[in-house]
Amino acid sequence: QVQLVESGGGLVQPGGSLRLSCAASGSIFSISVMGWYRQAPGKERDLVATITSGGTTNYTDSVKGRFTISRDNTKNTVYLQMNSLKPEDTAVYYCNAHITPYYSAPHYSYWGQGTQVTVSS
Repeated sequence: QVQLVESGGGLVQPGGSLRLSCAASGSIFSISVMGWYRQAPGKERDLVATITSGGTTNYTDSVKGRFTISRDNTKNTVYLQMNSLKPEDTAVYYCNAHITPYYSAPHYSYWGQGTQVTVSS
């Protein structure tokens, strides 16, 4: 069984910073893409950023230059450093990982439980 556990959400003022973490544990042979998505009230879940095992990153346009995704492959952990936060960044942030649980198995997409980020004065 694989688990993704997120941490680091909270309430922050506009212009502030937060760092989210997501650690994968359990039966893990390899992890390819890891990423962060967010879902605001009444809206669909949207991509924020992804990172491959080799470090190639991809960001949605609205966060470019403000957010940085990184990962520690030795810890099966992905991070999202969020700077210059805006009220429109308010959402539940979800971690996602494409994990191969054992050798020769297909990979599966796993989700964390979500962490609330609120940007408000």
